[in-house]
Amino acid sequence: MFAFLHRHLGQHRIIGGALVLAVTQFGASLAGLIRDNVLASTFSARGEIGVVDAYIAAFRPSDFLLQVFILSAIGAVLVPMLAGYREKGNQKELDNLLGGAMGTGALLFSVMALILAIFMPRIAPYLVEFTGEQLQIYIHFARITLLTNLLFVFGNVYGQYLITIQRFWIYGLTPILYTAGTILGTIFLTPLHGAYGPILGTLGGTIVFVALRLWAVRDSGATIKIRFWHPDIAEMGLLMLPRMAALGAAQLQLLFFDKFASGLDQGSVMLNAYARNFQSVIVGVAGIAVAQSAFALLSQAAARNERKRFLIYLRKGSGLLLLVTIPGAIALSLLAPIAARLVHITQFLPVFRTILWVYAISIPFESLNHLLLRGFYATKHTLTPAIVMVLSGVIAVGSSWWLLPTLGVQSLGIGYAAGAVAMTILLAILLPQRLRSLEMRALLQDDAATAGPQTT
Repeated sequence: MFAFLHRHLGQHRIIGGALVLAVTQFGASLAGLIRDNVLASTFSARGEIGVVDAYIAAFRPSDFLLQVFILSAIGAVLVPMLAGYREKGNQKELDNLLGGAMGTGALLFSVMALILAIFMPRIAPYLVEFTGEQLQIYIHFARITLLTNLLFVFGNVYGQYLITIQRFWIYGLTPILYTAGTILGTIFLTPLHGAYGPILGTLGGTIVFVALRLWAVRDSGATIKIRFWHPDIAEMGLLMLPRMAALGAAQLQLLFFDKFASGLDQGSVMLNAYARNFQSVIVGVAGIAVAQSAFALLSQAAARNERKRFLIYLRKGSGLLLLVTIPGAIALSLLAPIAARLVHITQFLPVFRTILWVYAISIPFESLNHLLLRGFYATKHTLTPAIVMVLSGVIAVGSSWWLLPTLGVQSLGIGYAAGAVAMTILLAILLPQRLRSLEMRALLQDDAATAGPQTT
């Protein structure tokens, strides 16, 4: 019995890995809902709900830098490269690449973060419609998030290694502890430091997040040495260029959404973010869990040119996603009153219900997108996904902007759903073409090898 469970549900299997990530992602989402409740209730009681808007929006500029210039390489390219060295049994080069990714990423982000921190007071009015004290709080929060995201450079590199070796438990548990830092900071530090309680707690949670992932990597036998170069960094740089455009489009979409919402009634940024957070519970538990579990397997199949096995993983993942996300989306759309009570925003229920219903529509599509994108990344191809993500971002922002004067904050959910649907359609059409081109290339290489050198 135990052998059967290990064979089918172990972390090295797509279903077993997905179950581990689903459990931990659910824990992270639950912690996120508790955080949202604590933030809303704490600052509603203090008559400072605008602090929550500022806290949420303050992460966007720093996240833009992290996603576009760092995770564009780390998140899409590093796992296939690490998997290639692991497949060859070359632990030394794997360690060297890990150190090079950390050192190069940290150095690059530090320079950009310093420049942004200096010029944040001049840039902030272009990013949000906040004024007065709320704008000043936003600026201070945004500077602190630059430090937290510098730490996340290390944490994310460690995380990609944990995915490669399929140690999903520690990978999945650390985000829960990160969020716990914000909760504890809001509860215990707000009475002492006012509006800065949550952001200081977030900083503490980030330190725990990175420290535990570092321990897990070292415990696995890897040698951690920070380097500022590795030969593969050049290839990562080339592969990340399209991904930069893709993540840039996604982050600009969030920046536009916050700018749109910050010009509406106070609390609009919070309502949109909280609805998106509920939607992300199901996307995280299903979409991200399955995609992350499948990523290493897809990368290994691609490295071996095993197209049939690649498609098996893709089909299993897609079927599992649809089986879970469609009922989940229906359930979420019916549970808006309960959701509002969970995050202490029942006074905004009529508006929140509409936003949540629209975001629920996007759940199956966004979940499939996570898997389809990693299908491309496993083949070390980032250009097509980048173009698709840019187009979907344009659709999302354009739809929201067009509907904003008549629908207000609800237009953001509609735009988000429209972008997700468009992305799914395009990726589903283009991924099979990518696989066929790889298969043809492999056949040509085999024919050339079989023919051997020609003599006359």
